[in-house]
Amino acid sequence: MPEVNACAPKKWSALIKPSLLLEASSHTAMGVAVGLAFAFLLTHITTLGITTLINYSPAPDAVMLMFVGTCGISVSIGATLPGLAITLTEDPDTTRRE
Repeated sequence: MPEVNACAPKKWSALIKPSLLLEASSHTAMGVAVGLAFAFLLTHITTLGITTLINYSPAPDAVMLMFVGTCGISVSIGATLPGLAITLTEDPDTTRRE
């Protein structure tokens, strides 16, 4: 006689799926990389004068760390939110023809 389970199989909720978390984390990582590259370019182009301003501050190491961190975090948030919006609104059925 076959075994009968009384419990329904475990299903993921509509919003929390491993693929969604993977896509969100990949958008975040890409945003951090772009933000760090942007901070690197801003601090290495001497005509902008950002490095000069940072060097004249009382604690240049802390100011440089805050500048690079702010660039990285702001661009990563800016990449994650639209990435999530696009991921949540796209049609999961790509084989359907209209």
